[in-house]
Amino acid sequence: MAGTFSRSTDVLVIGGGPGGYMAAIRLGQLGRKALVVERQDLGGECLNRGCIPSKALIHASLLYHSLRTEGPEVGVTATDPKFDLTQAMRWKEEVISKERQGVASLLKSAGASVLVGTAKFTGPKSADVTAPDGGHERIDFEQAIIAAGAFHTTIPGFDLDGQQVLNASDLLSLKTLPRSMLILGGGVSGCELGEFLARVGVEVTIVEMMPQLLPGLEPDLARELTGTLERLGVKVRVGTRALSLKREPSRLTMTVEGTAGREELSAERLFVTVGKRPRSQELGLEEAGVTFDPKTGFIAVDDQMRTNQPHIFAVGDIARPPMLAHKAYREGIVAAEAAAGKPTRFQFQAMPSVVFTTPELATVGLSKTEAEARGFSAREARFPYVALGRAHANHALQGWVKVVGDDKSGLLLGVHAAGMGVGEFIAEGAHAIEMGATVRDVAMTIHPHPTFSETLQEAALVWLGEPMHVARRRSDAGGR
Repeated sequence: MAGTFSRSTDVLVIGGGPGGYMAAIRLGQLGRKALVVERQDLGGECLNRGCIPSKALIHASLLYHSLRTEGPEVGVTATDPKFDLTQAMRWKEEVISKERQGVASLLKSAGASVLVGTAKFTGPKSADVTAPDGGHERIDFEQAIIAAGAFHTTIPGFDLDGQQVLNASDLLSLKTLPRSMLILGGGVSGCELGEFLARVGVEVTIVEMMPQLLPGLEPDLARELTGTLERLGVKVRVGTRALSLKREPSRLTMTVEGTAGREELSAERLFVTVGKRPRSQELGLEEAGVTFDPKTGFIAVDDQMRTNQPHIFAVGDIARPPMLAHKAYREGIVAAEAAAGKPTRFQFQAMPSVVFTTPELATVGLSKTEAEARGFSAREARFPYVALGRAHANHALQGWVKVVGDDKSGLLLGVHAAGMGVGEFIAEGAHAIEMGATVRDVAMTIHPHPTFSETLQEAALVWLGEPMHVARRRSDAGGR
């Protein structure tokens, strides 16, 4: 594409990740022509360097670890099973490739065009796209949807080099497994990939500045995961701040400070996962007249995902937290519908989230503390996996489901769960909250047996004081 060209489109979509490609597909359904500009690969961070590749590797590690640990107990034996990183990475790339082809096919069927390059606004209705070969193309548009995502941040003194000090993309492309790995950041990525590494034999240490892993999540969920990690041999340092990093050819030494004082931690490699920042600084937003918060990088939007420029929308990680692919999906659809003049609105009562560790962690809605802060007369109750037939059959007794409800109205306020499969039924909790269901509504909904989803119904029954598969305690409520 070397040279300078120009074209026009109804809607320019900057970014081909979850928010961007969903917007383009919906625009096509509504008869609008979309041009998607993607700087790297369709599918964005989630498909290529995040959600999907990490789950592929996590799946491989679970198979390997299960053969070595629970296999003999349930009658499955294998002679000296080995984890083949090269084949696991090949499998991961096959998964990514198939999914990426699927996104391209969907965009094509929606009549959307795709242009590889980096887009930058040059005015309220124009942009310049720089191609990988250095060529330029001017794009004139009537409307635009910004779905440029976010980039991984680091901290001074811990700069990435792609060899010893890694980001998530580097870790998900390892050629060989190190003997040891330090992880700076105990959020979702640090915990998921830390557990993956520990399962396949890497010595792992996680350092988190906040008082618990997975900051912001229910404390009892974080405790559940911390216990699992420690049983896997992972060293967990919470409430611990990284001070400095010493690099040697074959080893790294990180000086940290926690409640016990200063400590030196050593490993072959360091994975830095301390957060992400919206990719707003590099888009030429000033030229388009779009305002954003210089401190956070987020672009302000209304409930139709419009920026301060009514013809320009922003969705996904660049718009506002939480940085979740499923949030971006819905925002992309809303932006497309608004751009096409349809009555639409981005609103939700509860946003579900899942952490793909062992056990899986899932949450939606309010915690008891959050509910009380909003004026509810909140009470919580839980049902343990150890009382569930499916959990025994699947050799998966670790976990529980907790419901939070309002004592005055009986309204369901939140669901928080740890255990195998909780990510697959947390949407039931989200749906119930969105529909304004009571805890009794959930309890009266017939759940198939034997499934893990029964724990939600059973937890609701415990909350009501009518437990069926655990003994009733004197403190149990009743009669609602």
